[in-house]
Amino acid sequence: MRSYAKYLLALVSPALSVLPLAADTPQGGSAASGGVYSLEECRALALENNKEIMVRAEQVRKAGYQKKEAFAAYLPALDFAGGYTYNQKEISILSEDQHLPVQNFNLQTQKYEFSVVTNPATGQPVLQPNGQPIPTQTALLPKESLQYNIHNVFFGAVTLTQPIFMGGKIVAMNRLADINRKVNDKLLENEGQNIIYAVDAAYWTVVSLHAKHRLAISYVNLLDSLDRNVRLMVEQGVATRSDLLSVDVKLNEANVDLLKVENGLSLSRMALAQVCGLPVNSQMRVADESDTVPQADTTAEIASHYDMEQVYASRADLEALALGVEARAQQAAVARSEMMPNLALVGAYSFSNPNMFNGFSRSFSGAFSVGVMLKIPIWHWGGSYNKYRAAKSDRTIMELQLQDAREMVDLQVSQASYKAKEAVRTFQTTCANMAKAEENLRTAQLGFREGVVTSDDVMAAQTAWLKANSERIDAAIDVRLCDVYLQKVLGRLPYDVNNED
Repeated sequence: MRSYAKYLLALVSPALSVLPLAADTPQGGSAASGGVYSLEECRALALENNKEIMVRAEQVRKAGYQKKEAFAAYLPALDFAGGYTYNQKEISILSEDQHLPVQNFNLQTQKYEFSVVTNPATGQPVLQPNGQPIPTQTALLPKESLQYNIHNVFFGAVTLTQPIFMGGKIVAMNRLADINRKVNDKLLENEGQNIIYAVDAAYWTVVSLHAKHRLAISYVNLLDSLDRNVRLMVEQGVATRSDLLSVDVKLNEANVDLLKVENGLSLSRMALAQVCGLPVNSQMRVADESDTVPQADTTAEIASHYDMEQVYASRADLEALALGVEARAQQAAVARSEMMPNLALVGAYSFSNPNMFNGFSRSFSGAFSVGVMLKIPIWHWGGSYNKYRAAKSDRTIMELQLQDAREMVDLQVSQASYKAKEAVRTFQTTCANMAKAEENLRTAQLGFREGVVTSDDVMAAQTAWLKANSERIDAAIDVRLCDVYLQKVLGRLPYDVNNED
């Protein structure tokens, strides 16, 4: 006889392969009562509690702050700088006392002239050893009169700087900050859609395993009923002990596999709780568990061709790449600004103690000053120009990456559309197979009761019924997931996250 255990194992393994839990499941968190959640409620919980969404939202707020920071560069900057200095020595203008010659007014020449000592005999000025005449009168200038105490010096300045022309750098930085905010918005939206897709996968995995759990129970009940009937037949001598042992073995295998399905269902609930941000031990239940067999909408028509320009405009990741191209253009503008003149208006109020505005005074005093500062780059050995060319190359690279991403989206849309159509056709086929398997099982059970069919034939019909049911459940879930994936690649997944600055 064929092995029946492989079909029950097939009930669990496909669903467990999509679980994001396994060894990474945290064991913390208190057990909660769970509750029943609809698909929309699970999506809302995941978007509210997901840490990656929180990170993206914080990055959006950060980009908003950076945008305000860039705008501040348009406005005048007001700064204050001050300090204190202790000097060991004082300043002395003279090295020693000085004698300054004095001029007298000559009435005859009507000029001021130096009066010098003359030789009475010759009437000529008496000269010093250095060849200079000796003045008759001098003014004494003591060294102490030009000696200043600068041991303790306090100074400061308030400056006002207003950029006038910075080579277009400020404009480019503001545009770059605005693009950065938009990019983070798109990345937040893209992450939200990824979370929604993950929630849907975990949600429908729970529904699938719950349906397979019911199916496994039904299969155990079928084998249990067969086991009782074979026992009666053994007692009546119309069946052998070997037939009973074969049924007992398959019943034990079915019970073991039922336990595996139950464990898989528990793990799937934990995975869904983890995605939704709830404690993993909450054992949350989903609304669609009430369906005995998962339903699939096969009435919606799947298009063969899509307006790809509209798809490009709907994809948040492509929009982020397109904004990246624009950002590289603004970075090139910033690099170009380093090769252009910079002009700024500067005003300042400077003060110090001691000050020299009215003699040497040991008090605070200051003065205003206004000027214009111009910086013109002349020669930097091509450094600034090569930086600009490198920025333009970055833009070209980003454009190529955008083109490659669009080609990948074309392939994604084609594959998703094909898989969605294939899933619908597969589901329709499994429904037809299920009807035949049910009729085959009914006929086998009837023949067994009439004694014209052996227990092996009944178990074979039960196995075929189990396989058909399992395939129909998988096909129904696959229709759901393929539709969600198609909506994701088309950029149509609903997304709403409150993000306040």
